[in-house]
Amino acid sequence: MTLTWTRLFRIVSIYIPGNLHFGSDVVAVYGTLSDLLSAASNKLGIRASSLFNGKGGLIDDISLIRDDDVLYVSEGDSFVGESYNCWPGAPSDWLTLNIGGRLFTTTRSTLVSKEPESMLAHMFRDKCVWGNRQDEHGAYLIDRSPEYFEPILNYLRHGQLIINEGVNIRGVLEEARFFGIEQLGDQLEAALKNTQPPNDHSPISRKEFVRFLLATPTKSELRCQGLNFSGADLSRLDLRYINFKMANLSRCNLTQANLCCSNLERADLSGANLDSGNLQGVKMLCSNAEGASLRGCNFEDPSGLKANLEGANLKGVDMEGSQMTGINLRVATLKNAKLKNCNLRGATLAGTDLENCDLSGCDLQEANLRGSNVKGAIFEEMLTPLHMSQSVR
Repeated sequence: MTLTWTRLFRIVSIYIPGNLHFGSDVVAVYGTLSDLLSAASNKLGIRASSLFNGKGGLIDDISLIRDDDVLYVSEGDSFVGESYNCWPGAPSDWLTLNIGGRLFTTTRSTLVSKEPESMLAHMFRDKCVWGNRQDEHGAYLIDRSPEYFEPILNYLRHGQLIINEGVNIRGVLEEARFFGIEQLGDQLEAALKNTQPPNDHSPISRKEFVRFLLATPTKSELRCQGLNFSGADLSRLDLRYINFKMANLSRCNLTQANLCCSNLERADLSGANLDSGNLQGVKMLCSNAEGASLRGCNFEDPSGLKANLEGANLKGVDMEGSQMTGINLRVATLKNAKLKNCNLRGATLAGTDLENCDLSGCDLQEANLRGSNVKGAIFEEMLTPLHMSQSVR
């Protein structure tokens, strides 16, 4: 004779919703529903008053329970908020995050899919596996900055990095690093690098310089001493009274720029284009303008302030048609320069190297040429006769 043993009770797992690891136990189901709630209260240390199945349905009859069911107990009649999303089989994927007191509503898939290896993905991939703390409305509490979290959430939603004006990129980068979102971190580092000012050796662009000019009061002294403007387009800008001492302006486009009374002492202007520029009262002592173009420039100041180019390197410059009344070119180097049709009345050219310089058509009345080197210089079609007393070699 074979004896058959039949178990007269069922075994179920009971959980506190939202805390699957720290609020769980196994109980035997027998007797009445009240007996099961009493056993659950003793096991979990709560006052269980309601029982729910894995889909959130209220159980009001013990006969509805099957062996090995997963059940959830509550101290109230129902659950409100996001706790329901932590139940296995819950139909909704929506959840709410409380980031530093600000609420963000999103889906679990948004937090998990884009960056599957991030901290956020690990926090919410397996429902409430981390036992995340929740506020009284069921929103998950995360102690971080909401201002910096918003761009991160939007990135996870649509894959685009969008940062509103006034939000510090460095702050968003730190949040991305905290949450382990590597791809976004790389984009933020690149964006942060683009916002940094150029290093000391990088040329300043026209856009950057114009922004600098607009931000400076008109009565303030602009000090651009030693800065690198190499190759920049500064044409037609108002650059009056700016200190460019020892600045690198090589190959700059300065056509029609207003450089009245600016300081270009020892500046590098080699290969620059200053055609039709206003250079009244400019200071270019010992500057290097070799190979530059200064055609049609105006050095003549009606108030009597004279431009000073003493000791400047002007080899091979083209200054044709420039107005240079009273200009100081003492001991400057103008070898192979083109000064055709220039107005040099009363100019100081003492000790100046004018070798092979084209001075045809110039007005040199009362110009001081004592000690200058005029070897091979061209003096054709002079507007006024050149007196021997003006040149001693």
